[in-house]
Amino acid sequence: MKKRNKQFKDFNRDQKRSVIAERGDWIYGRRPVLEVLRAGGRHLYDAVLPAPAADTPELAEIRANVLKQGLSFRVMEREELDQLCDGGNHQGVALRTGGFPYISFEQILHDVKEQRDALVVLLDHIEDPQNIGSILRTANAAGATGVILPEDRSAGVTTAAVRASAGASEYMRVAKVVNLVRAIQSLQAEGVWITALDRGEGSQDYTTVDFTGRVGLVVGSEGKGVSRLVRERSDFVASIPMRGRVDSLNAGVAGAIAMYEIVRQRTKKTTTAKPAEPEPN
Repeated sequence: MKKRNKQFKDFNRDQKRSVIAERGDWIYGRRPVLEVLRAGGRHLYDAVLPAPAADTPELAEIRANVLKQGLSFRVMEREELDQLCDGGNHQGVALRTGGFPYISFEQILHDVKEQRDALVVLLDHIEDPQNIGSILRTANAAGATGVILPEDRSAGVTTAAVRASAGASEYMRVAKVVNLVRAIQSLQAEGVWITALDRGEGSQDYTTVDFTGRVGLVVGSEGKGVSRLVRERSDFVASIPMRGRVDSLNAGVAGAIAMYEIVRQRTKKTTTAKPAEPEPN
């Protein structure tokens, strides 16, 4: 009997390992999973859902989307799902997907040419996926055209970033580039004015920068800020005043403040625009 129990435990453990080893990213949590399903940008493999008796309106929508897309789904014990999600707050829901659907930098350039008030957010080697997710969420809310990430020494749109963005990442157009400085030069050639968020000599208050028209906003890494070459290539360097004892903000917060200054200026320009002259009789 003891030998049979040990074999059963070994079989269960191997099953759990095989589930975790399956290809794809596990997105978990009700809001991130729901937004991935709504956005429809990823390849979807299967899902983990609670029993139908536990459905809230949000869970019911998740279940309806899973069924509509013909995905298989299963119910897992909480301990097993905890292990699958590395102890994260999964709320009983997980979705196995393909990787994030990045677009090409050329597609970002195409979008910039089409929009007179394009806003491109460039992330200069940010390595914390929580900051990546936070910035993607704000970029979506602020109506950004796209986000650009370096291929090296930067977090991508990982499972953790998706969760930090509450699923808003799935609606953003994100491109990876080999060289951020060259990407900035290409944007400038299309009439984009680049502002780097950084402190120090030559910086100006972020509220004094003209953020109307085509704009690129560079947010630096958590520790080093904006890199030297990126700073030198930027048209403006803008800083956020610090009145308290701390001397910096994290990248997600700094990016949000600057993006909503851009929104404020553009909203003000729209609401205070001179009305059109009446046509003569």
